[in-house]
Amino acid sequence: MSGTEGHSPAVRRATLVGGIAVLNWATLALFTKLAGPVPPFQLVAMAFGIAFLVGLAWTIGSGRSPLRYLRQPARVWALGIGGLFGFHFCYFVALRLAPPVEANLINYTWPLLIVVFSALLPGERLRWFHLAGVLMGLVGAVLLIGREGLSHSSAHMLGYGVAFLSALIWSSYSVLSRRVGHVPTDTVAWFCGGTALLALVCHMVLEATVWPVGVGWIGVLCLGLGPVGSAFFFWDYGVKRGDIRALGAMAYGAPLLSTLLLIGFGFGRLDVAVGLACVLIVGGAVLAGREVWRRRPAMVSR
Repeated sequence: MSGTEGHSPAVRRATLVGGIAVLNWATLALFTKLAGPVPPFQLVAMAFGIAFLVGLAWTIGSGRSPLRYLRQPARVWALGIGGLFGFHFCYFVALRLAPPVEANLINYTWPLLIVVFSALLPGERLRWFHLAGVLMGLVGAVLLIGREGLSHSSAHMLGYGVAFLSALIWSSYSVLSRRVGHVPTDTVAWFCGGTALLALVCHMVLEATVWPVGVGWIGVLCLGLGPVGSAFFFWDYGVKRGDIRALGAMAYGAPLLSTLLLIGFGFGRLDVAVGLACVLIVGGAVLAGREVWRRRPAMVSR
């Protein structure tokens, strides 16, 4: 595809579907706060367990047998469960080994890595506006996450490394999903089930069980239905059929919308950094996705 022509309606639609995942991830912090002091791996196990059951119910309700999606090559299982579980495992380990602000900033290099790695995909071209857009988003994320101040200590180098590993895993999973585009999105339900089981094992080894109380159960349910559930189905569809570079830039909307939600519910404050981050992230997403919104020139019959 030429760099000057727009995408087809199918690509635009798939990109917008992938963008729904970003909207879902924006609610992660809010629903996590609502869930209360549930340990992270326990929370992941519960949320992915809900996602697994909902995914199976959707497949059955659509008249398909979930068992048919179990027949996948080993590399597909390694990619799916390795991506979902590996990302969350490294992310939570990083939060244990390094300050949360710095760990979050390093982890949020994954949208930039997606855009860079997309150049390795067949038929994809990396243009200046893709990199410029995603770099604008990265600067916006730095402003948001680091506005309370940053610290650096050599004692946390291992945590920084694990945080970068989490970014590397998720960006690799997202880009490599394009190489297995023939695998139906329904299969993600089984990836969620495998992730829930592995997270349960980590919880039993590393954590003490703390059950949600009252509205905390609503928080867990919302996590399983949204940011730690349906989001991965939307993302799978988007990265396989949409513009993966535009999705990488759009992903920086998650920390922005998350911050705005927390402010709206009284967990944060609106300041200049938030406003500037908004301009950078939205502007970067529009710039990186310029091919998505441009219509293809009409075919002229001869």
